[in-house]
Amino acid sequence: MVLLTTCPVSDRHLAAIREIAPHLDIRVFKNIDEASQDLADAEIMITYGEDLTPAHIAASPNLKWIMVISAGLELMPFPAIDERNILVTNARGIHKGPMAEYTLGMILMFSRRFVELYQNQQKSLWDRTIRIDELSGQTLGIIGAGAIGSEIAKRAKAFDMHVLGVAASKRDVEGVDEMFDQSGLDDVLKRSDYVVVIVPLTDKTHGMIGEREIGLMKESAVLINIARGQVVDENALLQALQEKKIRGAGLDVFVQEPLPESHPFWGLENAVVTPHLSSRSPKYMERAQEIFQQNLRVFTSGAGELINVIDTKKGY
Repeated sequence: MVLLTTCPVSDRHLAAIREIAPHLDIRVFKNIDEASQDLADAEIMITYGEDLTPAHIAASPNLKWIMVISAGLELMPFPAIDERNILVTNARGIHKGPMAEYTLGMILMFSRRFVELYQNQQKSLWDRTIRIDELSGQTLGIIGAGAIGSEIAKRAKAFDMHVLGVAASKRDVEGVDEMFDQSGLDDVLKRSDYVVVIVPLTDKTHGMIGEREIGLMKESAVLINIARGQVVDENALLQALQEKKIRGAGLDVFVQEPLPESHPFWGLENAVVTPHLSSRSPKYMERAQEIFQQNLRVFTSGAGELINVIDTKKGY
């Protein structure tokens, strides 16, 4: 059985994989182009999920399982995968800690006015008139209250925030005080002091936060996008920020990445721009490999239950 990986795998992880499945023929490549001559042999593939095309799936007649070493799946060629009934799993859940920390860091940055304070430091300016907020009693709206959203909620409760959550279906989520399905989105936007967007990018979520939705937010509210750039209408958000219709935005994802140097977001005083690193962690690959290795035990032995199985028809 051939395992083909188009992303780096350390010697330590390779040893662990061989211990689980000694019979595996493991072939490691830097990218999908280097692996092109071996696609026909691959039965298992490890990928970041951004490099696969329908042509690659067609060139892999023996492929039975794709492990995506990330949570994002919007670039996967799901129609071709679904037609072949290929198993897909991903690394969902490994980002929840880092992304929750990023979100609370961004909230604190706006609440405690750290940007303004640092700018004053650069000017050697001692100004104690800056108005500092307190998070206790403020409302956080989480649009996409899944694994990452729940982790954000638990950390927000440590600051005594009131947490609202929106998910595809109404269900109990740890750390969330009030849960809503999609029909409750407007209410959450109206009530929240901070809104964090963390939904997967699908046809239904593309552009879900547009001019109308931003217009429902408080003038004092802050929008934080750690989902995908396409989920939020960037033109509508830019206009709202320029016209001070909302207080500010923390942005880690964009329609075009890297964000062009000429983009107006860079120059806004009420926006904090970061280069799509909210999920970064030195433990990233360790956690992703734990999921793969657990599933490899199940896949090769037939015993147990696979985790993070993706519905190839829905794309998540």
